Amino acid sequence: MAAGTIYTYPENWRAFKAQIAAQYSGARVKIASTPPAFTFGQTNRTPAFINNFPLGKVPAYQGDDGFCLFESNAIAHYLSNDALRGATPQAAAQVLQWVSFADSEIIPPASTWVFPTLGIMQFNKQATEQAKEDVKKILTVLNQHLNTRTFLVGERISLADITVACSMLWLYKQVLEPSFRQPYVNVTRWFVTCVNQPQFKAVLGDVKLCEKMAQFDAKKFAEMQPKKEAPAKKEKGGKEAAKPQEKKEKKKESKPDPEEEMDDCDAVLAAEPKAKDPFAHLPKSTFVFDEFKRKYSNEDTLTVAIPHFWEHFDREGYSIWYSQYKYPEELTLTFKSCNLITGMFQRLDKLRKNAFASVILFGTNNDSSISGIWVFRGQELAFTLSEDWQIDYESYDWRKLDPDSDECKTMVKEYFAWEGEFKHVGKSFNQGKIFK
Repeated sequence: MAAGTIYTYPENWRAFKAQIAAQYSGARVKIASTPPAFTFGQTNRTPAFINNFPLGKVPAYQGDDGFCLFESNAIAHYLSNDALRGATPQAAAQVLQWVSFADSEIIPPASTWVFPTLGIMQFNKQATEQAKEDVKKILTVLNQHLNTRTFLVGERISLADITVACSMLWLYKQVLEPSFRQPYVNVTRWFVTCVNQPQFKAVLGDVKLCEKMAQFDAKKFAEMQPKKEAPAKKEKGGKEAAKPQEKKEKKKESKPDPEEEMDDCDAVLAAEPKAKDPFAHLPKSTFVFDEFKRKYSNEDTLTVAIPHFWEHFDREGYSIWYSQYKYPEELTLTFKSCNLITGMFQRLDKLRKNAFASVILFGTNNDSSISGIWVFRGQELAFTLSEDWQIDYESYDWRKLDPDSDECKTMVKEYFAWEGEFKHVGKSFNQGKIFK
């Protein structure tokens, strides 16, 4: 079974394909999308990264065995199982057909139509109207194909469904309002079925269909454009008169052409306005969180990482919390229970810089529980600081721990190391997930 790391940036739909495939196949995949593991625009330009991935683009995959892949379709294919790839030569060819269809037929018009609504591309009326017509043709083809089928290939979800659904994600979220999608009921039924599968939801979260077609916002587009430097004042004298041209040449050399540096999806991230940091009001802490995370990832947990944690932990700047899933009676198969944990972690991606957690599934099928230890910057429960972080946390009971208590020290040791008596649980350790 494949095991490795996907390097990407948050909310990259190209990476979603591989992540969803891994959910189905059981491939053990770590996502490196935030510092310190990965910083988009920096990490992917280092010599070490370029040595493995010559284009410097993401997503990129590196196996625990050193095997490297770039291009999202190749990564998704590698992380799939035979059922996703197509069990027969005919089915495998059909899967490849729809994967190619997504790249060549869906992505170009979808980008032309959607990107101006996100403020990352100038609006062109003629191009947008043509894109709408192209999307209608695509939806017509899919609608007809799905008239007598639940999924694109065979009777179960395949890599064809994963790829096409992810390629249409922004269309359904931004512009396919009810009146536009009404003639294509089979496509919408299929899309909704896909994105509501546990394996999709673990990666995408809840996908809300567009209620009103998004439009180009000229003001938003203008705000997202890079600010131009004001030209230097021209001084008298021949010596100074030569400086503007000299400056212009220097600027031309130092500024890379964005078209050569990033594709359309990379442009989405680069143009995304920076949200206000929910932790900006907190004073600077002496606890170097990233250093602890590196110790935890790379060195022995019991002899190095935990002692380092307690030696440097800032009791004023950070807090420790115990969480317990409220509805254990609803937990069934253990893989589905693990999907709950993974899905929560995915939706909290932008919290990683200021949080760390070890969440454990205890027990067996139809008799399990979920609980964990979380470390947050500040003294309050971090989820309340941003609406984007409030999707899952109300499904858990939360209790703040006293870092000086024996209870807290025991829990930190057991949950961080994934071993111990876990007397408060009453069930055996099944598997754990780390948020860092």
